[in-house]
Amino acid sequence: MAVEPPLYLDACAAAPPAEPVLAAMVGAYQGAWANPSSLHGFGFAAADSLERSRQAIATALGFPAGWLTFCSGGTEASHAALLGAASQVPKGRVVISAVEHPAVQAAARQLEAQGWELAIWPVDGVGRVDLAWLDRLLAPPTRLVSVLWGQSEVGTLQPIETIGAACRRAGVLFHSDAVQVLGHQPLAIATLPVDLLTFTAHKIQGPRGIGALVARPELPLGAIIGGGGQEAGRRGGTEAVALAAGFAAAIQLAQVRLQDGGGHDPLEPERDRLLTALESLDGVTVSGCRQRRLPHHLSLVLTSASGTPLPGRQVVSALWQRGLAVSSGTACASGRASGSPVLRAMGYAPELAGSGLRLSLGPWLTPSQLDSLPDRVSAALAAVQADLG
Repeated sequence: MAVEPPLYLDACAAAPPAEPVLAAMVGAYQGAWANPSSLHGFGFAAADSLERSRQAIATALGFPAGWLTFCSGGTEASHAALLGAASQVPKGRVVISAVEHPAVQAAARQLEAQGWELAIWPVDGVGRVDLAWLDRLLAPPTRLVSVLWGQSEVGTLQPIETIGAACRRAGVLFHSDAVQVLGHQPLAIATLPVDLLTFTAHKIQGPRGIGALVARPELPLGAIIGGGGQEAGRRGGTEAVALAAGFAAAIQLAQVRLQDGGGHDPLEPERDRLLTALESLDGVTVSGCRQRRLPHHLSLVLTSASGTPLPGRQVVSALWQRGLAVSSGTACASGRASGSPVLRAMGYAPELAGSGLRLSLGPWLTPSQLDSLPDRVSAALAAVQADLG
């Protein structure tokens, strides 16, 4: 019997680097390896490469290049956004959603330790912020709001246009973590009612170790990493020129895919087909919002035929034994075994909050490769149920 090849379905954690990305990085390492701050020809070549990458990213995503600060990834970028903005205004209240990425939670807790009031914005059963709380949460003393655009664990998209417009009216700064949205829908960042936006490269087949903070130029922003004044004084440290080249190449690849899809992610129809097939399996229920959802994302909660929750981490192991690389919860909090805080915030009972499963697709997969996925999932669920007795 032929053995099915393993399939990587964990794009929301990290995506395999694309060949053009690797080629762009090799070219930069060979021709732009010097310090871009150096005042000689080698340094000028590195600085030119860095600024070409910055301009390419900004042009693709619809904002002026001067708005972009390169960081080491999404975690640093979110810290730079919240801590940098908060350092320039009087202390007040910072509001984050109940389903934020751990990086944003950590930055908000730092502000709380500095004397800020921290408020958590509740979400509904599909993970969307409850807009009934909007006016009271934006009332004084709120000065800063952070709501992620696409939730990595359950795929739900937040109404950032509505939130951002309300923040503008209230005179409140608004940050959004767009890590999971980047590359999966067309963006015109300059037109969004957002003051600070963050994203990273490695979710879209770019390199690890580089991310970006986009900030409007009129916004005072303190640097959380000092040094030699790089990145217009917003982030010290010698810039990663080759990683920036790979970042730009990854975004350009994503733009081509969106253009080929008429402005839609070509992965969405395949995701819908798989979601329908998986939902037909006994004990499988979709989590998150169906209508407003990341187009490459599937999230499920799993129970036995009798309704007993199945441990998500055990299901992940059983699926890997059958050649599927998936995750339970967000990879950035993968050490937790006590159930998903995201699912608990959405109202799931504690025991069911440990039964989540996430599958996220990428352009390296073909429909024919995915045909066997429902059968593999069914076999894994049966094996876990048998192990549990």
